[in-house]
Amino acid sequence: MDIQPFPTDWQTALVLVAHPDDPEYGVGAAVAKWTAAGKTVRYALASRGEVGIAGMAPEEAGPLREEEQRRSAAIVGVDDVVFWDFPDSNIRDTSELRERIAETVTAMRPDVVITIYSGPSWAPGAPNQRDHIEFAHAVAAAYDSLADPPAWLFENGPEPTHCEMVDGYTELAVSSLAAHEVYLSVLDPRTPVVEQAHRQVEMSTPASPGFGERTVGFILKRHR
Repeated sequence: MDIQPFPTDWQTALVLVAHPDDPEYGVGAAVAKWTAAGKTVRYALASRGEVGIAGMAPEEAGPLREEEQRRSAAIVGVDDVVFWDFPDSNIRDTSELRERIAETVTAMRPDVVITIYSGPSWAPGAPNQRDHIEFAHAVAAAYDSLADPPAWLFENGPEPTHCEMVDGYTELAVSSLAAHEVYLSVLDPRTPVVEQAHRQVEMSTPASPGFGERTVGFILKRHR
């Protein structure tokens, strides 16, 4: 199937993810482009990433990662960031999570919902995290429960059905990911944070024929 351009006839998007840094590892460059064009993007996160920093107590890591996420989001033009306090590393596709997602979508009434990848692996030898898989399945189930769902539901992942050309926006994406400074410095102490961010953004914005040197890929899951 031919890859299609990402839709343009929308004004508001809700990005639903499991942890801090999930938007920056995938869709940051696209978000920067959209907000620069005057579109509104909001983030909602299931957890505060409180167990994500090795050697740091959850009660210290959670607020720190929340602060890094808010600073990161602001760099790409997002100032509406909500945290739900589901348990980091134990996020499951429960009725409680589905209800929270459905309530948030209903309250915010976005045109587009974007979430993380639900597949078992990104590539051979690169398994997806269980939190991501469970969360993405909960998002789809919540969407299906709505009487009046948003027009589109996309996942950010491999083998995309749609692409957003992001030439000119990758440096903002790098700065946004690098704002997770403490998290990245502990994750890989031997590699400078900006270098880590550059490497990840390059990986997540491959060229796509007909779309430009840098693109963000999306998988269409639902459309009404």
